Amino acid sequence: MKTDIEIANSVKLRPVAEIAAKLGLGENDYEQYGKYKAKVNPRDDAKKGELVLVTAINPTALGEGKTTTSIGLADGLSKLGKKVCLALREPSLGPVFGVKGGATGGGMAQIAPMEDINLHFTGDLHAITCANNLISAILDNHIYQGNALNINPTKAIWKRCLDMNDRALRNIVCGLGGPTNGVPRQDGFNITAASEVMAILCLSKDLDDLKKRLANIVVAYDYSDNPVTCGDLGCAEAAAIVLKDALKPNLVQTLEGTPAFVHGGPFANIAHGCNSIIATKTALSLADYVITEAGFGADLGAQKFFDIKCRLAGLSPKAVVLVATVRALKYNGGASKADAASAGIDALEKGICNLLGHIDNLRGVYGANVVVAINKFVTDTDEEIAYIANVCKQAGAECEICECWAKGGEGSTALAKKVLDAIAKGGKTKYSYTDGMDIIAKIQAVATRVYGAKEVEFSQKALSSIAQIKKIGKADLPICIAKTQYSFSDDASRLGRPVGFTLHVQDVELRGGAGFLVVVCGNIMLMPGLSKTPNAVNMTIDSNTGEIKGLF
Repeated sequence: MKTDIEIANSVKLRPVAEIAAKLGLGENDYEQYGKYKAKVNPRDDAKKGELVLVTAINPTALGEGKTTTSIGLADGLSKLGKKVCLALREPSLGPVFGVKGGATGGGMAQIAPMEDINLHFTGDLHAITCANNLISAILDNHIYQGNALNINPTKAIWKRCLDMNDRALRNIVCGLGGPTNGVPRQDGFNITAASEVMAILCLSKDLDDLKKRLANIVVAYDYSDNPVTCGDLGCAEAAAIVLKDALKPNLVQTLEGTPAFVHGGPFANIAHGCNSIIATKTALSLADYVITEAGFGADLGAQKFFDIKCRLAGLSPKAVVLVATVRALKYNGGASKADAASAGIDALEKGICNLLGHIDNLRGVYGANVVVAINKFVTDTDEEIAYIANVCKQAGAECEICECWAKGGEGSTALAKKVLDAIAKGGKTKYSYTDGMDIIAKIQAVATRVYGAKEVEFSQKALSSIAQIKKIGKADLPICIAKTQYSFSDDASRLGRPVGFTLHVQDVELRGGAGFLVVVCGNIMLMPGLSKTPNAVNMTIDSNTGEIKGLF
């Protein structure tokens, strides 16, 4: 069996100019980055396509194929003669070299050039890292050069970032080595995907909005507990200069030549998990149907897509595709990873509650028309598929098999037809909480209505942070909950559909520029670590041909 990279390299790609022409773009509308990539000038004109969100059940180590299904669905719609475009997130180098892998799909449903997208691509994540760390350098330099803003070094909250999983950098001390090397203080690193600059780039509507948001970043507090912003430091414009090219969405293609915008890459377990508003709106301005994706399970990515991105950008998807696999549902029903494929239907019956929980949320909380996509594997039986389809029908959701991994767009035309039917039903997006609610009430609303918690427990640190946020007038911001992706709860071991549990809030962090509050739950980290045997140690590159192996 060929690997993903071997399949991707076996396909002759179209020149990016040809892909741009499919969207009606001329040579003055974009700037090429080699033969197969381009930066496109953002647009948001009168033409508005139909938006479709792809999300999934809670992820497992077995993989659910959400990105693969998104790509396959776009190719399936294209097979039906529809003008369609993808709007996806960029991969982070941390997972690429770690365990999770990249984010370009798999099998016959991939975006390309796969190697470029999964590695340095057009340099967006590097620009975000640089802008983040420019702010850090200006902050520490200000303190060192006399501290005119009276910043309390113990309350300098802005962290550096790195696009790599590196647990050793979670907590550090900087400024060591004597007086000429800065003022010693505690600091730390987040992964670039969790940087507020990443969130800002993905939520900004244009360059002016980007600059305003960068200026509103709270980087520290002074000795009187007043917030100090990036604007106060005078470096918002410089950070925007670093990001000016990264703000433009990247145009690539699927293996079947369907246009795809790949732009922005926040994780959904520690950030808001959606591609950029600019890329989504540009796609909606150019295509009749736009397929977008939200990270991890629907309790994280889809919840933030609706409550943060849709609320801010005025988006309203007419259909939501919920991806599930038989083996992942069996795993949620107690089957081990090794036995999930061969376990009997009893495990499936026990684990189906995870799928039902997400269907209930998407339909009942957010008012979405739901189509369940069963990402089919050769080990799935007709009995198992029929069981899932019947349960979905009883829950008010359509259901269809997707075989895009093996067959590309041809394997997802049936799913595409179901999605078109769902779009035709219309509908209006709802949210899990209203704008005027108190911070604690908003957290409780998501915890009880979406997660199934009975109550929320706040640490003293979280309550102090909430009080500080209220004091400086930022209590009206939406919330972005950071928790494990493996469970509806904040405990990764609680699979299926846990109910009646307590959600533990450890802290609430202000993201003044992004315009939301990060609610840190359980033991979630904003800087992941590598596994004992990361993917990086199995990768090679041929010195003569440049061929990469082990990338996937």
